[in-house]
Amino acid sequence: MEIPKKKGKLAGAVKKQQTKVSVDGLAYGAHRPASYPLSSFGIITPVFQFTVSPWWPFVVLSVSVCFIIVAISWWRMHAFVALLLASLVAGLLTSRASWEVIGKDGKAVVYSHWVGVIEHIAKGLGDTARDIAISIALASIIGMCLMESGAADKVVRRFLKIFGEKRAGWALLWSTYILSIPIFFDTMFMLMVPLAKALRLRTGKDYMLYVLCVCCGGVITHSLTIPHPGPLAMVDSLKIDIGVSLAAGLIGGLIPAVIGYFVCVFLNSRIDVPIRDTQLTLTEIGKPESELPSLFWSMAPVVLPIILIGFSSLFRVIADGATKGDQQTAWCVAAYNALGGEANFASVRGTVDFFGHKNIALFIGAGVSLLVMARQRGYGREKLEQLVGPPLETAGMIILITSAGGAFGGMLRVAGVGDAVKAAADGQAVNLVMLSYVVSVVIRIAQGSATVAMLTTASIIAPMMEPLLADGTLGIHPLYIYLAIGWGAMGFSWMNDSGFWVVNRLSGMTQRETLQSWSVLTTCLSITGLVTTLLASKILPLA
Repeated sequence: MEIPKKKGKLAGAVKKQQTKVSVDGLAYGAHRPASYPLSSFGIITPVFQFTVSPWWPFVVLSVSVCFIIVAISWWRMHAFVALLLASLVAGLLTSRASWEVIGKDGKAVVYSHWVGVIEHIAKGLGDTARDIAISIALASIIGMCLMESGAADKVVRRFLKIFGEKRAGWALLWSTYILSIPIFFDTMFMLMVPLAKALRLRTGKDYMLYVLCVCCGGVITHSLTIPHPGPLAMVDSLKIDIGVSLAAGLIGGLIPAVIGYFVCVFLNSRIDVPIRDTQLTLTEIGKPESELPSLFWSMAPVVLPIILIGFSSLFRVIADGATKGDQQTAWCVAAYNALGGEANFASVRGTVDFFGHKNIALFIGAGVSLLVMARQRGYGREKLEQLVGPPLETAGMIILITSAGGAFGGMLRVAGVGDAVKAAADGQAVNLVMLSYVVSVVIRIAQGSATVAMLTTASIIAPMMEPLLADGTLGIHPLYIYLAIGWGAMGFSWMNDSGFWVVNRLSGMTQRETLQSWSVLTTCLSITGLVTTLLASKILPLA
């Protein structure tokens, strides 16, 4: 392609090829220029003429992901800063002459290329924070209260009583599986590791089994269930009902969790890890039963939000099944009429949807957990205020990192990565579930963060999924895409993943032992999850 020699000709060439697109409420002036426009500075750079290539979005993806790897692993840059700078890199490499960004007043503002990139990053970060911030903050409060009140300890002890000490691995796995729904992985692991050490001191064996069972239960919910940040962002990008995603994550994780247990047993038989914290004694672990809340109140902060969200989803299913003409379902029609029919159902549903909104449901769960903790420990308002502060500070950092990941994923979407993947897959027998998994696991292994892998992959896959869903040719429910991305983001955790170091440091394992156990377990769970998701999508497509 011949490159215009003069600035005026370049501007004319750009103008002729300019079109307008809209993505997620953001309007942009887009084009395919003869060369990359640096009009903000009046610079012509012929080297960027190849940005017209249909493969250029893959270059944008590769360069930005490599930047994240280098920034975090080599330069030791904080993840929030690295993700923002990666978003900036991706935006500057995107071949757009100008951007029209919808401001807070609802009006479109036209920005030059460089300024438009900054505005889009800010808006992407804000939009992501809007969707996840409240839920993450409230979940952090619930997690703190479960630990401080002794509720989490109560649940674990009850599971140990049910399964027995000989099957303590099962008890640790399933108690972690339930408790980790509102508790972030690193916090959950810190809570459960002392119990694993206590069991090792009692039995004199199987420390690796106990540690890995905790990991198995916690890592699955981290990638598959709200209110964890990755699943929260995926629900928004893929337009999946909150309650459906929660049910799918919990049910979809059951078979991999069972298989994961046997992987834990196998690894335990091959690797004998001693407790290297020699100062730990049994007397330092656990509290008397009299100091713990009842099982009902221990479970209430976790179960109550799930029930409320579930009811909201159930009412949506009833409404769809009773009002969609030829797609009506008998039980939905019966339930619709029993709840007042057309005259009263909307009013009842409005109330249920309010209390079943994820933020309200978690607010109620947080309130219950605070009441349980205050009653159990005799804390007053001043003490409660002191205890709530630290988890909110932790949540703030998680929100910032996750929101920066959302901005990065949004920038990749605008850069056309999703469209490029779709174009590359056109004419090929590509399974969208498999494609979602592959993209997610590659990004996960490359940069380490499961949350960033989920955010980025959802942003890439959503533009491919939406038209297929609209014309009814997708063939499966979007929740299978959701599950595939989550399982992919779980694959092969190694040294660029913060979870790797949480397990390594708190368990006392060496780096080699962590690679031989934790990394193998996450990979096995990831592959098992993919297989079960593919099978379920064939047997029960739910389309």
